[in-house]
Amino acid sequence: MSRPRVFVTRVIPDEGLRPIVETCDATVWQDELPPPRAELLRAVQGCDGILTLLTDRVDDELLDAAGPQLRVVSNFAVGYDNVDVPACTARGVAVGNTPGVLTETTADLAFALLMAAARRLPESERYVQEGHWRTWGPLTLLGPDVHGATIGIVGFGRIGQAVARRARGFGMTVLYQNRSPVDPAVEAELGAAGLPLEELLPRSDFVSIHVSLSADTRGLIDAEKLAWMKPTAILVNTSRGPVVDSEALVDALRRGVIAGAALDVTDPEPLPADHPLVGLDNCLVVPHIASASFATRDRMAAMAAANLLAGVRGERLPTPVNPEVYG
Repeated sequence: MSRPRVFVTRVIPDEGLRPIVETCDATVWQDELPPPRAELLRAVQGCDGILTLLTDRVDDELLDAAGPQLRVVSNFAVGYDNVDVPACTARGVAVGNTPGVLTETTADLAFALLMAAARRLPESERYVQEGHWRTWGPLTLLGPDVHGATIGIVGFGRIGQAVARRARGFGMTVLYQNRSPVDPAVEAELGAAGLPLEELLPRSDFVSIHVSLSADTRGLIDAEKLAWMKPTAILVNTSRGPVVDSEALVDALRRGVIAGAALDVTDPEPLPADHPLVGLDNCLVVPHIASASFATRDRMAAMAAANLLAGVRGERLPTPVNPEVYG
């Protein structure tokens, strides 16, 4: 019996790659950069399954290229805004993701970014490296306290709540905004109060974004919303880059509308080295590393592999995005 054909669009941790290679006729894209579109369309031809990353657009064109035998698209991510899920469902293609696995690791990074921006760690490192550190100074590189401050969390799902737990450990006041009601027991446990954005933003010393990307959230944090924030506030984004209007953010940081920003995700992504956000002292940018711990990436790889292998066997995916595909 022939082995199922699959294409893996990047080298993933061995926890997931090994079982795929052992059981499938697998082609794995070896380059650090994602496959160019033409290469991707060629590589998926005749495949039973595809393991994709956020950088790989799965749309009608790709589905046409793959052919009618395609059974599964397994996305190596929690988000799946790179996948046209309705198009997959219409063709009977199951879509999988890796939910829940990176909650705590992402919350760790969000809080690390918050603290690094507040205490101006990147600027301080450059200050030393560039030879400016000649003595202790009472006014050198001052920043706001984190403990006792107010954090506004936009999007109060698993990751937002995990950030709130960390904030409580620093004695912070926790405010949140969420599209749907939050269990009162969760509010009580976290000491969190729900507010609309027009009230949350003016009251928050730190604003941390944790929403998925959709038509409703694209450009959510625009010039108007930034103007609602305190001039001393710091914005942290570990969700998706397009949730924040990049041009508006550049203008707000330059004019002192807000004090600073810390970004794990950007629009565009990757952010060119000559982009204005990269050159601003009050903007910390890191390269989408929220889930970049050894343990978390191993678990993501194992989950993505489990979805892929279940799909090519005609079995229900462990974590399907479109369970309606099963009828």
